[in-house]
Amino acid sequence: MAESRRGLGRGLSALLDEVEAASTPEARRAAGVLEVGVELIAPNPDQPRKVFGVEELDELADSIRERGVLQPILVRPTPGSPQSYQIIAGERRWRAAQRAGLRSIAVIVRDLADQEAMEVALIENIQRENLNALEEARAYAMMARQYDQSPEAIGKVVGKSRSHVANTMRLMRLPETVQDHVAAGRLSAGHARALLELENCEDLADKIISQGLNVRQTEALARSAKSDRGGRSTRETSVDVTGNPDTRALEADLEELIGLKVRVRERDGAGEVSISFQTLEQLDDLCRRLSHKDSH
Repeated sequence: MAESRRGLGRGLSALLDEVEAASTPEARRAAGVLEVGVELIAPNPDQPRKVFGVEELDELADSIRERGVLQPILVRPTPGSPQSYQIIAGERRWRAAQRAGLRSIAVIVRDLADQEAMEVALIENIQRENLNALEEARAYAMMARQYDQSPEAIGKVVGKSRSHVANTMRLMRLPETVQDHVAAGRLSAGHARALLELENCEDLADKIISQGLNVRQTEALARSAKSDRGGRSTRETSVDVTGNPDTRALEADLEELIGLKVRVRERDGAGEVSISFQTLEQLDDLCRRLSHKDSH
C-alpha cells in the first residue's frame, strides 16, 4: 500500500498550492471556485487542529469584513450526503467568516477519500505551523492506527523525517495532565520529550511550569530524576545547563539537522560528540542518512 502511494505528499502539496493560487477572478474560474452557504459546510471530525483561539478568530473576522475571504477553502462532498460539504483545509477561515456575518464562502470542491482528506489537512496545518505538538502527535497516531502507516510513510507525506514523526508520536505516552500542559502551550515539545519515561513526570511538569525552566534545564532535571531513581549520585551525572553558548548553539544546530539529542564536549580545541537515541529505528534512520542511502 505504501509503495503505491509514494509521492502522494507532493501531489497533496500541489493541491494546496492550487487553492492558495486561487486569489484572482481568473484563477478562481480556472480552479472551479463556488460560493456555498456556510450552513452547508461542516468541519471534518478528523481535522488535526482542535484549538482555535478566540482572539485569532476575531482578528481574521475583522479582516474578512474589510477585504472578504481572499483564499477559498478546500472541501469535499460529505460522505453519504453529497448536497453538503466537509472541510478539508480552511476551517479557521470558515469559522471566522461566520463571525464576520458572511452567509456564503468561496470553496474549491475536490472528491478525496478519507485518508487523502486527512493528509491534506495535516500538511496544511504543519506548513502553516498551526498545530501544537499534541495535535500533531495525535494526527500522526491516527494515521498510523487507521491507515496502517509507518512513521517513515507518514514522514514522506508531510515532509518530515521518520525520526521527527516517531519522536512526536511518543508524546502520546505522557500522562493526560502533562499532555494538557503541552496542548495549552504551558510546556513545549522539547519539555515534554525530556519527561518521557519518568515515573514522576507530572510533578516535574508542575515544577518546570512554576519555575519557568527552559528545555536545557528541564533535560538536566530529568537526568537528575533518573539518576536518583537508579541510586546513583546526582552529582555524577549532572551537566551544567548554561554551558558554553557557542557549544550549545552547535548542539542545537546538530539536533535540528538530525532530529536526535546531541551533546558536544570540548576542551582546548579537541573533544567528542555523542548522539542519544531512544529506539533502534532512530539509529537506523541516522545511519542511512549518514551513508547517503536512499530510503525510497
